[in-house]
Amino acid sequence: MTRVIAIFDVGKTNKKRLLFDEQYQVVDEQTETFAEISDEDGDPCEDLDRLIGWLRASLAEVLANPAYSVKAVNVTTYGASFVHINGEGQPVTPLYNYLKPFPEALHRQFFDTYGGETVVSRKTASPILGMLNSGLQVYRLKYEQPDKFAQVAYSLHLPQFVSFLINKWPVSELTSVGCHTMLWDFDQQQYHHWLTDENVDGCLPQLVPSDSAIETFVNSHLIPVGVGLHDSSAALIPYLASFQEPFVLLSTGTWCVSMNPFNASPLTDEELQYDCLCFLSYQGKPVKASRLFAGYEHEWQTKRLAEHFRVSLDTYKSVAFEADLIHALRARHTVPTGEYEPDRLSSMKGSLFSSRNLDQFTTYAEAYHQLMLDIVAQQLLSTELVLAGSPVRQLFVDGGFGKNPVYMHLLAAAFPEIEVYAASVAQATSLGAALAIHPHWNKHPLPTNCISLKRFENVL
Repeated sequence: MTRVIAIFDVGKTNKKRLLFDEQYQVVDEQTETFAEISDEDGDPCEDLDRLIGWLRASLAEVLANPAYSVKAVNVTTYGASFVHINGEGQPVTPLYNYLKPFPEALHRQFFDTYGGETVVSRKTASPILGMLNSGLQVYRLKYEQPDKFAQVAYSLHLPQFVSFLINKWPVSELTSVGCHTMLWDFDQQQYHHWLTDENVDGCLPQLVPSDSAIETFVNSHLIPVGVGLHDSSAALIPYLASFQEPFVLLSTGTWCVSMNPFNASPLTDEELQYDCLCFLSYQGKPVKASRLFAGYEHEWQTKRLAEHFRVSLDTYKSVAFEADLIHALRARHTVPTGEYEPDRLSSMKGSLFSSRNLDQFTTYAEAYHQLMLDIVAQQLLSTELVLAGSPVRQLFVDGGFGKNPVYMHLLAAAFPEIEVYAASVAQATSLGAALAIHPHWNKHPLPTNCISLKRFENVL
């Protein structure tokens, strides 16, 4: 029997169960996709009953599999989502979607009471994001559904709820509490006083370290079960475990998120305006992060290019980096000087390329290089927000753009004083959740080879 840790990785789209052996190699992976249902207002939300059923059946299946000996379990899920449970551990509301509109009247009431948007946002290191500020979900429940609120024994962030389904231990932990929730006062390093003032602090169970685990009988097996992690923090753990020198991780996907675990300076009002935030690592340390909607922008603009040049959507995948083309484009299409207007980064609605006339370009490759010049110009501004004043000498890029040679060469040129690497780690989020509770199940040393790197030099 192979000794394994089982990780449940719950994304918005895909729900995965992965098994890692003691060397943290994936030995089994299963994925499920659930259709969303609707809440009482007709807004889309997670099918909580199906999620619960899948988790229990999937765990029972692996425990009964004679090929594996499950020695630990942990969970990682998307954040900014609460499950409110009663004294019997049953949900009392749907799992509301963090994109559900937040009522304007309640928004004004909250911020008028607690000092205004600027003050609360800075103290809690949370841009104004509506339901994505998950603490406001508790506030909303209190005022909009007082009958439901009266039934709540605990409000559990989704990672802790999924963990609770296994270990029956209702807790809070810092990677969920500390990520743009408006719950955590980063000045005082404790819950913000609005929770006590509103008498909702009792809904949040005890706060435990993120690397906690509790011995639990699961289908007659006694195994340590972790308390769950927010996926953003979990994805950072393999890098924190592998590298001692200060670095920034640029995680690229629909959103490109620059994360600096070595910048502890408080957020400024200007940084918040430009969509910066702080979240807490699994070690309880602040991580400064900035977001850019660059993956979405790339998807939208490559569709535009494909239509204009009458080529397939994935033509960009075969575009090789051409330094001469970059030099020619820079001579023709300069990036505007001066500061970006205030809503350029905060709204993330588009890059400079959206206003380019495609008739200026003679080939697809030429236009695509210009698109990447414009995206990287914006990425430079976004990443610099978290770099300022910190001793970072390495920039790791994971996700889709890390496989894009045009993007990577331009990024290396944009940061000539920093070593820029494309980084690849299999199942980074799930691996991070496994590594977080390593001492609870694994006597082997932490692996040092779970991340592969490819350096990109500045050739411009």
